[in-house]
Amino acid sequence: MSVPRTGAPTPLAGISEVFGAIGDFFASIANVNLVPLLIGLTCFVVYLTFRSRGFFNVLRAAYPAETFQWRRIWGAYIAAYGFNNVIPARGGDVIKVFLVKTSIPNSTYPAVTAAMMVEAVFDLTVAIPILIFAFTQGVFPKPPDFASLNAFDLSFVFANFSATLFVLTVLAVGGLVAFAVLSERARRFWARVRQGVVILRDRRRFFREVWLVLFAGYLFRLTAFWMLLEAFHVGGSVQNVLLVHAINAVAALMPFTPGGAGVQQAFMVKVFAGSATAATVAAYSVGQQIAIGVTCLAIGFFALVKIFGFRSFKEVIAAGKEHRASENAEPSASG
Repeated sequence: MSVPRTGAPTPLAGISEVFGAIGDFFASIANVNLVPLLIGLTCFVVYLTFRSRGFFNVLRAAYPAETFQWRRIWGAYIAAYGFNNVIPARGGDVIKVFLVKTSIPNSTYPAVTAAMMVEAVFDLTVAIPILIFAFTQGVFPKPPDFASLNAFDLSFVFANFSATLFVLTVLAVGGLVAFAVLSERARRFWARVRQGVVILRDRRRFFREVWLVLFAGYLFRLTAFWMLLEAFHVGGSVQNVLLVHAINAVAALMPFTPGGAGVQQAFMVKVFAGSATAATVAAYSVGQQIAIGVTCLAIGFFALVKIFGFRSFKEVIAAGKEHRASENAEPSASG
């Protein structure tokens, strides 16, 4: 058994840092500038609305013969985002898949899940240049230094990088074996996956109906970051906004906490150490996440009730399990 390195972050240390930041947030809540806060939250909801429209266009390409409503796709998107901010491991994505699947006649789970991945193509075209920018600013930690940040999930992955690669390799080999054993079923599965990403074959349509739509939403996201930096007195600027975006991009890869809370907090304290006091940065790092999470959770719950007729997230999860079980029981009708 290996002995942890001296001074390496532990789970309890990471948790204590997050709770300390939450304390800083509530201690300074009276100093939050409400006008930019409200503008920032409004812009963030607009950003998610554009994202849902891009997703809707992906689904329209996958199911051109079916009629379905954008408001249901919007409701599923917002509800999933809100749920992801309170539940780790992106549990909200399960809700999104179920709500979208039941909103589109004759749709399938593999196709809907694959359609969700199309957005990643846009995200990569934006995240890669911004990460390159962040790494050249002299304040953003380099990947070898991630393990020393006070966030347990980052420390675990990067301090045990060989073990992480081994686990990923085992999973990949296991997937290939399963593919070989279940070849006929796998062919049907991949046919449905290809249906979900069919819009990528039409590059002009993808650019017009997805990339440009998501880019318009992305501008609202950057505006939201600027306003929230102002609201918590860290200071809005092009550099700071792009650094926040880069932090979010890294945090999105670590789904062990809701919204990557510990990773975001550790990065922001490090990156903005020269822009504001540690207490201010800590309050911002948690405060903006709480504000966005509560707003999206509230709107998502409203969508569940008014659009889908559910009374709780628990009820949605239970309905999803029942729906999946019924489809597995009838393979001929399953998606």
